[in-house]
Amino acid sequence: SKDPDVVKFLMVMALCNTVVPIKSNDGTISYKAQSQDEEALVNAASNLNMLLTSKDSSGIAEICFNGSKFYYEVLDVLEFTSDRKRMSIVVKEVKSGKFLLLTKGADEAIFPRSCPGEQTKTYLEAVEMYSHLGLRTLCLGCRDLEEDEYKEWSKKFQDASCSLDNREHKIAEVCNSLEQGIHILGITAIEDRLQDGVPETIKLLRKAGINVWMLTGDKQTTAIQIGLLCNLITPESKGQLLSINGKTEDDILQSLERALTIMKTALERKDLAFVLDGWALEIILKRSLESFTKLAMMSRTAICCRMTPLQKAQLVGILKSSGSLTLAIGDGGNDVRMIQEANVGVGISGREGLQAARAADYSIGKFKFLRRLILVHGRYSYNRTAFISQYSFYKSLLICFIQILFSFSSGLSGTSIFNSISLMAYNVFYTSLPVMTIIFDKDISEATVLRYPQILLYSQAGRLLNRSTFAEWFGRSLYHAFVVFLITINAYADEKSDMEELSMVALSGCIWLQAFVVTLDTNSFTCPQITLIWGNFVAFYMINLILSAVPTLQMHTVMWHLCNQPSYWITMALIVAAGMGPVLALRYLRNVYRPSAIDVLQQIEQTDGHAQAPGNLESSTGTYLDYLLTDLRRNKSSIHQPLLSDSASSR
Repeated sequence: SKDPDVVKFLMVMALCNTVVPIKSNDGTISYKAQSQDEEALVNAASNLNMLLTSKDSSGIAEICFNGSKFYYEVLDVLEFTSDRKRMSIVVKEVKSGKFLLLTKGADEAIFPRSCPGEQTKTYLEAVEMYSHLGLRTLCLGCRDLEEDEYKEWSKKFQDASCSLDNREHKIAEVCNSLEQGIHILGITAIEDRLQDGVPETIKLLRKAGINVWMLTGDKQTTAIQIGLLCNLITPESKGQLLSINGKTEDDILQSLERALTIMKTALERKDLAFVLDGWALEIILKRSLESFTKLAMMSRTAICCRMTPLQKAQLVGILKSSGSLTLAIGDGGNDVRMIQEANVGVGISGREGLQAARAADYSIGKFKFLRRLILVHGRYSYNRTAFISQYSFYKSLLICFIQILFSFSSGLSGTSIFNSISLMAYNVFYTSLPVMTIIFDKDISEATVLRYPQILLYSQAGRLLNRSTFAEWFGRSLYHAFVVFLITINAYADEKSDMEELSMVALSGCIWLQAFVVTLDTNSFTCPQITLIWGNFVAFYMINLILSAVPTLQMHTVMWHLCNQPSYWITMALIVAAGMGPVLALRYLRNVYRPSAIDVLQQIEQTDGHAQAPGNLESSTGTYLDYLLTDLRRNKSSIHQPLLSDSASSR
């Protein structure tokens, strides 16, 4: 029909952007854009016969419409910012010399700047309808400019752009002065499809005790629909979404207090979440930060819409300051501040660019990979770090306690029971390789972790690294020191034994015990693990046999002499039996009478080879396992206070 408004609408779709058209050898045109939305709009316009064919370095854009070519000179670009929520360009039609302002942006940024008296009801209804479908909406408009008006404005714009003082604010003011009296042309709606696996990933993370918030720049209605689609919030029949909004500041504060009251009274009965926009957040941060912090700590889910990059970072900062551990994940440049503010930043590399990925601690290709990053790799990393840190203290304390005991028995003479070579090689050679086997260790399989994500609560509650576990390792090192020292002294403290033999027997006892300790605390055995543990054990004897063959060393012939004595091997057997016997007994009794959820899952895996247990075992252990996993969530914040953490709570 060649309706003028329809033609202008398509022209704004094709021109008001920073898209670069690329023409291939066969004549087809593709588009390169920083924003997927802009690329979608240009492609949509081309499908409707408004084809952007070229843009040259001088700013001349060529558009082909129904077989006719039109040329426009792009004079100025009023760039999009999170505060302005709109983008405009000033173009000059080459043929007629007419100046035009083309604008697109959020409805709340465009409608207030429309022509006085313009009917916007139809457009508002369209925006609302599209938002309920979960679509991302933009409002398109244009305005005719007089040449004198443009020249006067252009001078102000150039002055603001060259300003060294408060430049961004001055540019925004100048842009705002031009973006008035806009003629609304229409509304676009873009579907931002969820990636594969997003709902399943969020469901698993929530089951693992992780609170999930969505911080977005979309409209509230669109954000809520997306939240429903990705399992972030539950329907009204099962949950309740508390809205924090209002026309005035007092209304917003009252809705905040009302949401806080409901959250306190109905938390156990319904899956509650709250939703607020950027304007409400700005008021709350100024006047009621304490109440909002309380609400944030009680809510497992929140939807924060129309957020600027700064507000996203502020929200993450509030959660951090309250003692929560935060992870921020995003895929665009507007997520960079949030990612950098969080304890852990994850960037998704994709069509939105690499800004988020480069600013993050971790980079992944798709959102669904987050489940393995946290539940599998994150949990294994925590378990391994917990063991390595505590085992390092254990092996160092063991040799220190033996030296202390020897000092008392020698009348505090200051004589060392170990020679300098043994002390140097103890941490560097004898005990460093076995501990590296932990990088291959998996207490339960990946499939089991993903089937029972609640097991992550063990890590969040500090079950494997806390004061109790550290005291256990401390007590084990003290007990093993007594065992090694007393058995060695009683076996070799006679006139026929010299100091070097006594030293080597005590050192051998330490090496034997540590090999068995690492073996006992290893959950899965692979060829590298077996090689490192027992290969290092063999290497200990080979190194000392070689050193014993050097005539200039004090330990000359010591190891050769000991290895030929049956009493030496009997002593090692006694040390291992006395040292590991009680440890094994306590481990057995705990697994039988007070098994943890991990013990139960290991039993299921050992019986059937994977997470799917046979019917009789599943039925006998299923109820107890469910109780343990439920109890973990119920007592999440009161189990242990983790070491090496700023807070006992983890979110």
